[in-house]
Amino acid sequence: MRDEETGSYWQQISGKAIAGPLRGKQLSFVHWDELSFDVWRDENPRGMVLLPVGKYVSQYAAKDWETKMKKARTVVDTSKTGLGPRELMIGVEASGASRAYRHERVLSQKLIEDRVGGEAIVIVVGLDGKSVRAFFAELPGSGVVPEFYRKEEIGGGLIVDSETGGEWNFQGCAVSGALVGKCLAPLRIVKDYWFDWHLYHPQSSVADR
Repeated sequence: MRDEETGSYWQQISGKAIAGPLRGKQLSFVHWDELSFDVWRDENPRGMVLLPVGKYVSQYAAKDWETKMKKARTVVDTSKTGLGPRELMIGVEASGASRAYRHERVLSQKLIEDRVGGEAIVIVVGLDGKSVRAFFAELPGSGVVPEFYRKEEIGGGLIVDSETGGEWNFQGCAVSGALVGKCLAPLRIVKDYWFDWHLYHPQSSVADR
């Protein structure tokens, strides 16, 4: 990305200026989620949707864009990593460390508990089987890191913690138990092609494949 005011160039994935007068500066992150429309609509019933601009519709990416991109060549060599360059990954950063998880594996397991940079985290897939969020696993105000379990039945929370037996929804908030109304701290995730994540996070570890 290039800004018009200074002509500085910024990395898309990190928000860092890599060339120009602002080299070394960092843009502030705004938390975002990549959700299916069903999940977003349920959480934001009065939310607004940005519609296509009519005169530019022909320039928008086609619906099969991702399918075509899987076959596109890359300039980053990932042959020694054991992963294909276009493998979709879920990437997280915590306490100066980074770790990547195969997107396919995350969707299959639905709940992953791990440690990144010494921080306990939990990655959760929504009931739609597509949307993914991550949280720091420490229970609010307690300093306790419990085990989390996926609920099999629909209704109430999505996961249950072993410490209080409370249920937590996909927004990371307790809906039953002693911590009702409290929420787990969100952890920003990036769904990205492996070659891109590997380029910007060369020291990143990769979860079991």
